[in-house]
Amino acid sequence: MRIEARLKDMGIELPPAVTPVANYVPAVRTGNLIFLSGHGPFKEDGSLITGKVGADLTIEQGYETARRVAIGLLGSLKAVIGDLDRVNRFVKLLGLVNCTAEFADQPKVINGASDLFVEVFGDKGKHARSAVGTNALPLNIAVEIEMIVEVEG
Repeated sequence: MRIEARLKDMGIELPPAVTPVANYVPAVRTGNLIFLSGHGPFKEDGSLITGKVGADLTIEQGYETARRVAIGLLGSLKAVIGDLDRVNRFVKLLGLVNCTAEFADQPKVINGASDLFVEVFGDKGKHARSAVGTNALPLNIAVEIEMIVEVEG
């Protein structure tokens, strides 16, 4: 429970696994890999963070939004594996940023998630990554992130 103690020390409380908005599941395990579906950003009150980075949100707000998505991903991961200390490493992150056509700092936004994973898990939190801009995301959410995590057998 070292990881959960670290999260608590950081003032982070993990939410329960997300409830899908369509015909899919939040996560699938195959062997030692956990594939987490795209997660969106939720505010403290449970509402979604919406809008376009570069118009409605600044880079800094986008960064915080990606960090919130990462916390939700950890909640779903915990629901699948029970103990976050079982994580061997974060393998791959795909970050999608709802942004204006002119916005070109998607990596700075998705760093909100990447930085959190490294802060909490150290070297195990380092991962391969793509940060992509898009003209729209479901429900007009500002950021969507999916990831692949390797866990103990």
